Order: sequence, then structure tokens, then C-alpha cells
Amino acid sequence: MTLGAMAFSAGRCPSRLVDATGTLARSARSVHTSQVIRKRVLARGEVQGVGFRYHAKAEALRLGLVGYARNRSDGSVELEIEGREASVSRMLAWLQVGPRYAVVTALEVSDIAATGEREFQITG
Repeated sequence: MTLGAMAFSAGRCPSRLVDATGTLARSARSVHTSQVIRKRVLARGEVQGVGFRYHAKAEALRLGLVGYARNRSDGSVELEIEGREASVSRMLAWLQVGPRYAVVTALEVSDIAATGEREFQITG
């Protein structure tokens, strides 16, 4: 399943993902394929200065994902995550909540081409 461009509303319920049209997407837990995909994610809210990028890297590594995380000048955090579809879906669910001191108000998610990258980096 390709989730396409998604906008996730804030909240602590990772099993309810709503796309940009307001349609409820399948639960991240229900995706069980081994296709490698890549997503670009903008996390908005109180996501800088709270260890968001470092915790995101740890979670990505735990899930076997590659990509990067970096701070943006507008206060958001940009990530690209690549790996098996199920792991990417789990990461998206984690990003909705983020680490302990983060307050994620929105995620903007879009599909991009997989690059075959080999690690997860914090780039800025």
C-alpha cells in the first residue's frame, strides 16, 4: 500500500492516520509487506531543542531504517526515512508522538524515490 501524501493530525493515537483529504488510512500496524519505500516527513510543533532528531535516529535504527533528520529554519524537523514498508509505517506512528519532551502538532508526509542509502544521519 502506498500511503501517498499524508498529513497527520496531532494526538497520541498512532493507529488512526488521516490523509490530506480527511480519509482514514489503514493502521500502521496492518501493513505487512517487504517493499522498500522512502518518505519525506516534516514534523511540526515543539520539535527542536528536545532531542527529537537523536531519538528519531535511535528509533529508525531500531526499526532497520536509513535516511536523515535535520532541523529547519522554520522550527520544524525534516526527515527522510527509507526501509521496509511496515517499518516505515511504524516510524511514522512513532513520529506522531516523538520523544518525551516533544509536542508534535502535525506531520507532513510525502512519497519519494528510494535511494539505497546505507545509514541514518543527523545532518543539521
